[in-house]
Amino acid sequence: MSGTLQLRLEEVHELARSACEANGCSGEQARAIADTITAAERDQCHSHGLFRVPFFVRAMRESGVAPRAEPRLEELAPAILRVDGGLGFAPLALETGCNALIERAREQGIAALCLNNVFHISALWPEVERLADAGLVGFAFTGAIDYVAPAGGDKPLYGTNPMAFAWPRNDQPPIVFDQASAASARGEIQVHLREGKPIPEGWAVGPDGQPTTDPETALAGAQLPFGGHKGASIALMVELLAGALIGDLFSYEAGEHDRAGVGAPRGGEFLLAIDPARCVADGNREAQIEHAERLFRRILEQDGTRLPGQRRFEARARAAAEGVTVPRSLHDQIQAFIAGTA
Repeated sequence: MSGTLQLRLEEVHELARSACEANGCSGEQARAIADTITAAERDQCHSHGLFRVPFFVRAMRESGVAPRAEPRLEELAPAILRVDGGLGFAPLALETGCNALIERAREQGIAALCLNNVFHISALWPEVERLADAGLVGFAFTGAIDYVAPAGGDKPLYGTNPMAFAWPRNDQPPIVFDQASAASARGEIQVHLREGKPIPEGWAVGPDGQPTTDPETALAGAQLPFGGHKGASIALMVELLAGALIGDLFSYEAGEHDRAGVGAPRGGEFLLAIDPARCVADGNREAQIEHAERLFRRILEQDGTRLPGQRRFEARARAAAEGVTVPRSLHDQIQAFIAGTA
């Protein structure tokens, strides 16, 4: 029996949606989760694809999630919006706020969205890509659970604390990156564990504070920030933006809430959207965009380079035609969630 299955994107979506609904999600919460999972599988971001379904299910069963929550949008200031997720999952709360954020950024030139009281298990690039597709420059920041040691330390304090950025382009996919401030995302270590592979050096230390390439030891110890103190400074910035600034939890506080060890962070997300044309005196967006394109061409003149997000967009085109490859064991586990046998 083969160790993998080939699925169409529609089948990925149905699998994720059905697993969430079978475990208590409202139709809208389940659909929004399935949208983000399918987007990740489509773009070969496997650590945020179907791999995340067990995390969503465990969060519903053990972490105090409100899987039928209806997010509420409010205005805090002319350029600052807030969505209270009601302790539901982030994807639906983001949908509730993103269109309003786009409209407000166009009105004001710059706008922010504060996302509170959500459980965040998803990647950040879908929301900033949505902003770029609307012609805006986008930023997103969120904490996690305390997995990462500060620079010079060996005990977890920060989350993996990703940040994402997107830049709009004309008639081409936007520039998009989504990266952890840790040397790796948590899910990458978990995927290495599932596949029985060692992790690269520099990703983590074990409980004894010594460097390790064993993923199980790494998960029991502390992840490391990328670039030492530089990554740690970015992690600190994300803690402040997605925690203190918007009145939500720091990563170590999210860890205190995760008593069952599910790995589903409760907290917030902070988004910024900027209308690029409002940032130049003459409002000449075309000249502004073309100026950026000259930089991109210079990058690509060098052998071995590519633009951020390029690999994902290439994978996206393949997945639309060929579907995606999924481990059979993961597919069977999700089917058991749907059947109520796991």
